[in-house]
Amino acid sequence: MLSHWQQHKAKLKQYIAKRIDDSSAVDDVLQEVYIKASTHLHQLNAKGSLSNWLYRIAHNSIMDHYRTQRPTEALPGQLLADENDEDNLAHQELAQCLGPMIEALPEKYRVPLTLFELEAHSQQQIADRLDLSLPATKSRIQRARVKLREQLTNCCDIEIGSGGVKAFTPKNTCGRTCS
Repeated sequence: MLSHWQQHKAKLKQYIAKRIDDSSAVDDVLQEVYIKASTHLHQLNAKGSLSNWLYRIAHNSIMDHYRTQRPTEALPGQLLADENDEDNLAHQELAQCLGPMIEALPEKYRVPLTLFELEAHSQQQIADRLDLSLPATKSRIQRARVKLREQLTNCCDIEIGSGGVKAFTPKNTCGRTCS
């Protein structure tokens, strides 16, 4: 392999240098080509196609180089702060509305939901505390979530994004006032 490599090394380096401006990166990519060719030599079917095979490896290595070199720009600090402030405000407004909505749930749903979601008790602890079976406790928590979701969709317009709640606007048709 080494003798064949020496025959193609200079031409491969020129091929890579035409496609990559950074001379140190050219040497790195050339080294990657050699490593890949050495480790995958068993995949080469015919010796006559060695040149084409090496150029294909070089091409793929160049593409890999550019994939790892994608430029990234950090967002300005103020932009990040503004976005977080808006998200926090939406969360706070929504939290103020959730309290009355949870309180409006029937007791058999409100108590298990509050113990599980707000007080972080396990479902088994809630079942023991309320003298319910574990499946009954799970069912009540799930039903409470459904009822709470129905109240939210009836009373509020909520915009959800990748980080959670992005915007929150109470509807005028709702009897509750959330601000």
